[in-house]
Amino acid sequence: MELSTHEVEQIAELAKVGMTPEEIEVMRSQMSDILDRFKALSEVDTEGVETTAHPSGVVSVLRDDVSEQGLTQSEAMSNAPRTQGEFVRVRAVLD
Repeated sequence: MELSTHEVEQIAELAKVGMTPEEIEVMRSQMSDILDRFKALSEVDTEGVETTAHPSGVVSVLRDDVSEQGLTQSEAMSNAPRTQGEFVRVRAVLD
């Protein structure tokens, strides 16, 4: 599918990408080639082919999440270098 220069200019404008006329011509050629490849893929007969989310069997190596009791507020605050009441006190970062 051959894209026109005007179509590539519109795509560049939508993407907020500034392009020179030379870059537009290169992009026109490359995008047209990509669309031709997708067209070739759409012509492949996939009747009876089971859909897959991944080309191979994917197994998670991560453990299942297990709910555990967290720290109490006093335990968490005991790790803070400076506190003020129930808050962690830090140096001012703004003037």
